[in-house]
Amino acid sequence: MSRLSDIALIAQVVATGSHRAFGQLVEAHQGAVRRFLLRLTAGDEMLADDLAQETFIHAWQGLKSFRAASNFETWLLRIAYRAFLDEKRKDREAQPLPEEGSSDWASPSLVTPPRGGAGGGLLRHDLDLALSALSEVERTCVVLQCVEGQSIKDIAAITGMNENTVKSHLLRGKKNMAAYLRRNGYG
Repeated sequence: MSRLSDIALIAQVVATGSHRAFGQLVEAHQGAVRRFLLRLTAGDEMLADDLAQETFIHAWQGLKSFRAASNFETWLLRIAYRAFLDEKRKDREAQPLPEEGSSDWASPSLVTPPRGGAGGGLLRHDLDLALSALSEVERTCVVLQCVEGQSIKDIAAITGMNENTVKSHLLRGKKNMAAYLRRNGYG
């Protein structure tokens, strides 16, 4: 959907509360939001779907605050990123700390993304594992640039980081992914 189409639909929603117009916005952008959240959640489809739904609820509630300084999808991805961070914060608060001396204390495990359905293949699996091995912020920056095609400026707007920090996380994330893939047989 074009930027002008988005703005026209947003104006319609703000002016009349049109559920149909908002539905068109959701339809046009839900793929990008869900894809982004699916990567951030290391393939947890249920959590990604819940966060995507939460993202669009927040977007509906806050649409009047959209100022078109960035494109609508960038604005949505920022909401999605905040929803993801809020969920991670809740998880950390709810999780009891491991007892000192237990095996969980010294070595956090690498979470393997759940697999389901056909397609993807071995390379896709290895790329998902390489992404899951990155820090949360590196993964976010790499996914936004390499999967969603966002510019450094837009990534900075989505994450609230300055552009140089985004560049650092991208560089480190890409190096870490490359090292992971080299260790696993990719040249």
